[in-house]
Amino acid sequence: MYYRTVPTRSRGRGSGCSGRLLMAAAIAAFSLFSYFSSRQDNPVTGETQYIDITPEQEIALGLEAAPQMAAEFGGLDENAQDQALVDEVGNRIVQSSPAGNSPYQFDFHLLDDDQTINAFALPGGQIFITRALYDKLTTEGELAGVLGHEIGHVIARHSAEHIAKAKLTEGLTGAAVIAAYDPNNPSSASRAQIAVLIGQLITLRYGREDELESDYLGVCFINDSGYDPNELVGVMQVLASAQTGDRPPEFFSTHPNPENRVARIQNAIQNINACP
Repeated sequence: MYYRTVPTRSRGRGSGCSGRLLMAAAIAAFSLFSYFSSRQDNPVTGETQYIDITPEQEIALGLEAAPQMAAEFGGLDENAQDQALVDEVGNRIVQSSPAGNSPYQFDFHLLDDDQTINAFALPGGQIFITRALYDKLTTEGELAGVLGHEIGHVIARHSAEHIAKAKLTEGLTGAAVIAAYDPNNPSSASRAQIAVLIGQLITLRYGREDELESDYLGVCFINDSGYDPNELVGVMQVLASAQTGDRPPEFFSTHPNPENRVARIQNAIQNINACP
């Protein structure tokens, strides 16, 4: 008797696809579970956050990254008098505000970069301001406004939030790559690239909200330390006037446009009694 052999190629191909989908689903589920199980409340802001590292780990990460960060902006400024003022103002804000009761180890750095108008904070309390921005400021209160804003980033644990989101994005992106990849259709790689872009857009959106929250905390912290919180409005005016032609300061690439922030800052000042 003659038995006809039935081709099984399509069946095996389908099994491979199902296996990839199951693996992708498992990775995505694990990433989501890990992220949402890291929920905790911030004692200063009262905000519920998803963070999976400790303050001690934040401090260690900031200390490790600080030398490289400084090197990228020309190293530390050698003007001891200006550095002393940055230390004095920064430490005054920390000691007079809820930041002083936090576990973070604040350290303030003036960078020898007279071209890049910027300031930023690493996790755990490492805070930087460039010479270019420092020289644009006209009062000690404006310096306090900049440093108070950056201290706000640390206390609000924005870097730690971004680390958790990056882990989630990485996991979901990996799941998308596995689900979309087809060895017989190389164009599927473009779908994986789209997934990466989506993850970057999510990070950028939350970064803008972080900046606005840090404006609010900056108002509260500099008020606690005896500075006029309206000085932060002055910082926005300094930044707006620093724009030359179509090229805005580097500060604008990581912070919302000053015109969009002044109203929020003024509202925070009017409701200063609600500060943490």
